[in-house]
Amino acid sequence: MPEVLVPPMESHSLLVFLLQVGLLLLSAIVLGRLAARIGMPSIVGELTAGVFLGPSLLGWAAPDLSAWLLPADPAQMHMLDAVGQIAVLLLVGLTGTEMDLGLMRRRRRTALRISLSGLLIPLALGIAAGFPLARLLSPGRSDPTVFALFLGVAMCVSAIPVIAKTLMDMNLIHRNVSQLALMAGMIDDAFGWFMLSIVSAMAVGGLGADDIALTLLRMLLVLLVAVVIGRPLIRTALRSGAGSRERVVAIVVVLVLLAGSGTQALGLEAVFGAFVCGILIGSTKEFTAERTAPLRTVVLSVLAPLFFVTAGLRVDLRALAQPKVLTAALAVLVIAVAGKFAGAYLGARLSRLTKWEALALGAGMNARGVVEVIVAMVGLRLGILDAATYTIVVLVAVVTSIMAPPLLRVAMRRIEHTEEEQLRLIARGGGLDEQWSQSPPGNEIHEPRVR
Repeated sequence: MPEVLVPPMESHSLLVFLLQVGLLLLSAIVLGRLAARIGMPSIVGELTAGVFLGPSLLGWAAPDLSAWLLPADPAQMHMLDAVGQIAVLLLVGLTGTEMDLGLMRRRRRTALRISLSGLLIPLALGIAAGFPLARLLSPGRSDPTVFALFLGVAMCVSAIPVIAKTLMDMNLIHRNVSQLALMAGMIDDAFGWFMLSIVSAMAVGGLGADDIALTLLRMLLVLLVAVVIGRPLIRTALRSGAGSRERVVAIVVVLVLLAGSGTQALGLEAVFGAFVCGILIGSTKEFTAERTAPLRTVVLSVLAPLFFVTAGLRVDLRALAQPKVLTAALAVLVIAVAGKFAGAYLGARLSRLTKWEALALGAGMNARGVVEVIVAMVGLRLGILDAATYTIVVLVAVVTSIMAPPLLRVAMRRIEHTEEEQLRLIARGGGLDEQWSQSPPGNEIHEPRVR
């Protein structure tokens, strides 16, 4: 019997997809540049563009146009989601290459303290608020305990892609505080994926000690394989592409996507594998930032904006017209912001960082962004959330991501630069004049302070 071939995409579906990508990207670029003009990173405009084009504005003002451009067809939207997921993995992978392993080794205790404090306080506040909110909103098909645990997880996560994009937009990713925020965010997100798997198992009706142990074992297995097998494999792959930018870019993309698929196959999130892979790539002698500059340009100027505008499409602000939903949204937002800031600030001060460094860490880790959106989508798929509670959780992601840039700008201007940061910036091909000109008078370059 002849093999049955899968038919190609229908002409109309292709037309809609191309229009979606073109118009979404155009809106993200326009509002991203507008945000930059008023002194905010482009990610603020990109997220806002998605909210405008979603049911909150376009779906309300021009429902027929919205239904044609953004049809309620899972297959059509999944094509956009697929492009967005590739964008996230590459963005996270590039973020991993920016990590300074020397600083990670020296300040691992500081990062761990900041992470644990930034995890436990918002987790506890989210769980405590989840029970009364479950009675008020009656969300999804889950019981109050599952909803409360889910809300706690949603409150305690950070978002490495959003933190990274914000820091890259602001030319701050080389700063020591930025590196600490990314390290602590990685720990937070790893714990978040672990807890999300537990809550997901509870939502579908089964959870045992074996399931928890297996999830933890898988995470440790990923780290072991990365060190023992991944590092020499990556070194060999990069060596084979030496002398050609195109080959290096292609190799990096392949490595990041395969690493993401590996952790996804293990029941962990793909972003975890992509981030670990990026760290390994950046730690090899064969890697230089100059060789992946073309990839960085495409990801930051095209793929990342497309993902962020797509993430905003699922926000429906009309649900906030209901007084109880609006009250719950404000309560969740206050808990999310206060819990993360208090946790990060406390952990930083216990590590003897300055108050401005602590505030900068709180501002960076408070940005929930893509991770919060992914968590919300999982909750919606499992029936833990309904349309209203989904909007509340995604609203937290959007608002906290918008809050981060101005707060970071204020705090970072008051943190002294170090010679270590200067060398790190030069190593990644950046210039010093613009970054150094943002310092307040008398803020000289100092020797690095290791804590």
